[in-house]
Amino acid sequence: MARTQRVVPREADVSNLEAVATRLRRKVIDMTTEAGSGHPTSCLSCADLVAALFFSEMRWDPSAPDAVDTDTFVLSKGHAAPILWAVLSEAGVAMEPLSSLRRFGSTLEGHPTPSSPWVKVSTGSLGQGLPVANGIALANRMDRIDADVFCLLGDGECAEGAVWEAAQFASANGLSSVVAIVDVNGLGQTGSTAYGRDTGVFARRFEAFGWSAIEIDGHDMHAIRDALFRARSERPAAILARTVKGKGVSFLEDALDMHGKPLDAGQREKALEELGDPVTRVVVMSHRVGGGRVPASSNPPPIEISYEPDAAVATRAAFGTALAKLGTVMPDLVVIDGDVGNSTGTLVFAKDHAERFVQAYIAEQNMAGVAMGLAACGKRPVVASFAAFLTRAADFIRMASHSQLPHLVFCGSHVGVSIGEDGPSQMGLEDLSLFRALGHSTVLYPADAVGAERLTEQAVLTPGIVYLRTSRPKTPVLYPNDAEFPVGGSKTLRTSYGDAFTIVAAGITVFEALAAHDQLKERGIATRVIDAYSVKPLDGVTLAKAAAETRGIVVVEDHWIDGGLGDAVAAELAQTGYAVPVRRLAIIRQPQSGDPRALIENLGISTADIVREITRMSGEPNL
Repeated sequence: MARTQRVVPREADVSNLEAVATRLRRKVIDMTTEAGSGHPTSCLSCADLVAALFFSEMRWDPSAPDAVDTDTFVLSKGHAAPILWAVLSEAGVAMEPLSSLRRFGSTLEGHPTPSSPWVKVSTGSLGQGLPVANGIALANRMDRIDADVFCLLGDGECAEGAVWEAAQFASANGLSSVVAIVDVNGLGQTGSTAYGRDTGVFARRFEAFGWSAIEIDGHDMHAIRDALFRARSERPAAILARTVKGKGVSFLEDALDMHGKPLDAGQREKALEELGDPVTRVVVMSHRVGGGRVPASSNPPPIEISYEPDAAVATRAAFGTALAKLGTVMPDLVVIDGDVGNSTGTLVFAKDHAERFVQAYIAEQNMAGVAMGLAACGKRPVVASFAAFLTRAADFIRMASHSQLPHLVFCGSHVGVSIGEDGPSQMGLEDLSLFRALGHSTVLYPADAVGAERLTEQAVLTPGIVYLRTSRPKTPVLYPNDAEFPVGGSKTLRTSYGDAFTIVAAGITVFEALAAHDQLKERGIATRVIDAYSVKPLDGVTLAKAAAETRGIVVVEDHWIDGGLGDAVAAELAQTGYAVPVRRLAIIRQPQSGDPRALIENLGISTADIVREITRMSGEPNL
């Protein structure tokens, strides 16, 4: 779908835009010198591009950072943050003084973060901006907002595979509102980039992915404005701009040793003298495109759940069932899958809500970046793939956490050795560690279908980054259909006055724990069984009670021993002051293909292993 042909705001003529670019360069030199750090030369190369964008092409409102009916700018080369702060300041945006750059407490951070209201997601981990731009463009399409998304990249970051995942996705989905502008200055951090200033290399690659490619001199304002006009086509467009790193200051131009180095006072004076001080000012008028976001879902009614008590249902299937129900009552819910929807369960949602289902194919980095863009625009994205494959997007997930997004759910299915015959390449064994390590994340791990549906419901309503872990095998229904699963809670499935030990489990190992309880009972050893479905935050109250009332705790999980549930329980109990032994049963040897039952038994997380460990503990005189 072509973008609407429109009259673009062009209040500034070329000479005025050139003056704006000079003023931006001056501001960058001043603020980075004052800060004593930063990347001035990376900003100087793109000053002309940014000046033309903000003062001639983009439809935006300098007084309204939260406006949704405007064009969006994504600075993928985030180390050039000073050029963004400079152009906002030059446009008259109300903000902190540029002299606060990189100071503690300032929103003018060294790389863009949403602490500034003009930044939708954190950038600077290179290669992530274009996937995010795709997500913003998708959100605009869903909400019928005819706005453009401009993404400024560096040529060095185009070595990242995520850029080309994003290029393929934008073309395949007809995201003609996305414009990539590549600042081809030919220099990286330690020397020349792979192709120098050969814009033809990048042009051919973007064209191969179905984009329009426009090669220009990135310091020729006539050429920049013409390229931005030509970029309004029926395809996503890439502007490949040949630039000079450090442009405008003779001793900085093409300087190999000046990446990430501010100027000293003497160099600043010399640089400002060379640039001159144009007095021309350009006023940015407010421009809007019309349209608005779909209202956010607020307290939808609980979904109806109906399982027979003896049914056997995989939690991954129950996850998909819950998504389809939630999609009916939550118009801002969007599901993204990486070509495994018949395994993750998301095809049920796709059938019922096709307009809000996104097929990302096998490109997990772009998939996560698209979700970030959607979340930044007020959607509630749910990303689903095998847990093992989500680790490919670990850096995107990390940056999503830093972006303080309102809602973003990741669901990893096919976890642990219980997937069986597919073998270790498909086994999610590191995922709990990954998501637990994120700041302010929530990690949920259901054992049965009822828990899976309820925790899916909790996940989409919980702010921030939420990880939901689902399993491949079918498991018996444990809980009544009206059971509640609050975040931070747990379920005590077996308990008695005389409990000697506590077994803590989650997901597939809950059933091993229940079987172990029965066998130990026959031996005269009473045990308490806790389903720790909320891995983060844990139910510290219940765990502390168990530590106070029983002689020891055994944690059993289908995950590597490091970073999973066992570590979480041990860390939680360390805060209570109870000196109770915590033993961890988890994966410690290399798994291989095989029958799930054989793997569980061979790798030390079976009923027999729990029984053996607690029997041994019961005979230790110090317990």
